[in-house]
Amino acid sequence: MTQHEYVFIAVSVILGLAITRLLSCVAALVRAHQRVTFHWATALWGASVMLFILQLWWVGWELRTFSNWTILDFFTLVIGAIFVYGAAELSLPTEDYDITDDSELDFLVHSHSLGRVSAASMLGYFCVGPYVNISLFENPVLPSIAIPLFGGLLMLLIVWKPAWFKTLSVVFAVYAIAILYLTS
Repeated sequence: MTQHEYVFIAVSVILGLAITRLLSCVAALVRAHQRVTFHWATALWGASVMLFILQLWWVGWELRTFSNWTILDFFTLVIGAIFVYGAAELSLPTEDYDITDDSELDFLVHSHSLGRVSAASMLGYFCVGPYVNISLFENPVLPSIAIPLFGGLLMLLIVWKPAWFKTLSVVFAVYAIAILYLTS
C-alpha cells in the first residue's frame, strides 16, 4: 500500500459519509414531501456542497504522484474532509418528527439558520485550500490564496447576511462549477 492510498483511505471514508448524509437527507425530504416547503436556493446550496465533496475526492486522486507525505499533510486533508462533511450535514433541512410543527422542513428558514453553519464549515474548507495548493501541488501562491479567499468571502457573506442567501447561493454554484473546471 502506498502512502497516498493510506492517507486517502481516511479522507475517502469521511467524504463517503458526507455523500451518504447528503443523499440520506434528500431521501428523507422526498419521503416527507407533502410537509416540505421547498426553495430552489437551498437545493442549489446542497448541490454545490455535493460538488465540493466530489472535487475534494478528485483532488485526492491528483495527489497520487505526491510522495513526501507528512503528518501535517494528512491532518490538513482530514480536517478539510471534516469541514466538507460538516457542510453536507447541515446543508439541507432534516425532519425532527414533531407532528405539530413542520417549520424545520422549510428550506429557506433552514438556510437562514443552520444553513449558515454549513457555510461556516465550508469557510473552514476554503482555509485548507491554500495549504494543499501551495504545499502539495506546488501551485503559484497568488491564485492558490486568491481563489479560496473568494470562496471564503462568499461563506462569510452567507453567515453575516442571510437575507442575501438566494443570490449568494447562485454565486456559490457558479464558483463550485468554476472550481471543478480548474481542478479537472
